Amino acid sequence: MRRILVLAVLALCVLAPLVGAAGATGPANQTNATQPSANASSAPPDPQTDRIGWEDGYWYNESIDVDQSDGLSQSELDAVIGRTMARVEHLRGLEFEKSVPVTVVSRSEFRNQTTGGSDTSETLRTFDNAKFEALFLVNESTDSIGVQNENSGSNTLGYYSPSKDEIVLIYNGDSPSSARVDELTLAHELMHALQDQQFNLSDRGRTTRDAVNGRKGLIEGDPRNLEHIYRPKCGDGGAWNGTCVEPEDSGSTGGGGSLANIGVYFVKYFPYADGPGFVSYYHNHGGWDAVNQMYADPPASAEQVIHPEKYRTDPPTNVSLADQTTDSWERVRPSGRVDYAELGQSSLAAMFAYPLYDKNNPGQLINPREWLNYTSSGSISSTDPLNYDLSVVDGWDGDKMYVYQNADGETGYVWRLVWDSEGDATEFANGYRSLLDHWNANDEGSGTYVVPSGGFADAFHLSVDGKTVTIVNAPTKDQLTQVRTSLDLDTGTQTTSGTTSNDTTTDTTSGSSPGFGLGAALAAVLAAVLLARRR
Repeated sequence: MRRILVLAVLALCVLAPLVGAAGATGPANQTNATQPSANASSAPPDPQTDRIGWEDGYWYNESIDVDQSDGLSQSELDAVIGRTMARVEHLRGLEFEKSVPVTVVSRSEFRNQTTGGSDTSETLRTFDNAKFEALFLVNESTDSIGVQNENSGSNTLGYYSPSKDEIVLIYNGDSPSSARVDELTLAHELMHALQDQQFNLSDRGRTTRDAVNGRKGLIEGDPRNLEHIYRPKCGDGGAWNGTCVEPEDSGSTGGGGSLANIGVYFVKYFPYADGPGFVSYYHNHGGWDAVNQMYADPPASAEQVIHPEKYRTDPPTNVSLADQTTDSWERVRPSGRVDYAELGQSSLAAMFAYPLYDKNNPGQLINPREWLNYTSSGSISSTDPLNYDLSVVDGWDGDKMYVYQNADGETGYVWRLVWDSEGDATEFANGYRSLLDHWNANDEGSGTYVVPSGGFADAFHLSVDGKTVTIVNAPTKDQLTQVRTSLDLDTGTQTTSGTTSNDTTTDTTSGSSPGFGLGAALAAVLAAVLLARRR
């Protein structure tokens, strides 16, 4: 079954130091009712056979008569779709095999479809909660899947569904007359449909978060890169200036609410942030043919997207980890997916960046200027605002997490991370100790730490063995040795158990894309900068 859902989203609110952060560049001004441009060519006669740059009776450089000030008629919507398909073909050099149905729905209707998550099994909820708790993003009293659904439901702009072979665009407002279309959002989703027709976006199985972020670095990076090529053509001096369709009121198609959790947002935003640079790197080195060839062998990890030169040359280490629990603890094994987590470099970066934005417990474990990408003019990059290649997580080579639960419903986990060098392992371990300190952990000695209260109240044990870091978590200090029997709390040692290899993991994860929304910041030296982003 083809289950991947590819979403377009609105906005990312990132924080920048007050010094040198006057603002960020936004999308070029575009008109509501399109008129012929001085740079737009007169449309030639329709071709006798289909060709790139012509779709459903419209050439890519043809002006259309559209006025969406009072909504769009079906004929106007058809014209926007046909010409946008032609423009996507023209820019990407690929031919649509067929037209794609486009439906426009209200945000309230879309939110009702996405925020429930009632069909999620309790086993999967337990497993997912443990992952986000390990990243110090969602505490034990919060439903991580509900958070992800809320993020998505409030801020998604549109999506393409391969299983239904259709595009859905989302507008704010209660009546069809308030519906508006943004051509760049439509182009992004049409690019997903084109990907599916040419390369097949069928879900490749339920794999890990890191494997998903690696694959989506290509799947989302290609349409986002296309947007970066498309947008200037709509602006002043562009070949399509004055003909691109964008509502005058950006709020009519913008996100409908704030983020439930910006840290979870960062985990899922990664493919949209670093994916375009990855695609652009290979486009610059080998043209569209090089990009097209990658669909048969997409990136295996977020690291390969962050560092394009590592694609196909540096597969993630397949980390070995043995179960070592007492009889009272059992492994949590969700049905229909792999029974372990692999979080990857992008998730680790989100873990260290999140305290910059946490209004309840703000902190600065990393320099904001390492997390945010600036242009030469001092503004935050509008094309790649975030830097997931933080020094504290650079050198990641693989990780694996097992989640456990006891008869009382308490959870714990063992998380093993392998690094390129002993220095990388030490740097991460030191950063993780600072993270524990940020969350008010008490140092109990011999690598054991206890957070006495709050949502992350738990016991942790951290050990470093060469290039390997192992983290054991349990509700209390005494239960650490129940979750990991080889752990010696007196000496702080444990059996490493298992080897590592450079075999690429075959795990995959759910293809659902996240929603993105607005975040808030409470760091005294930071100011909020809104970057209008579409995906």
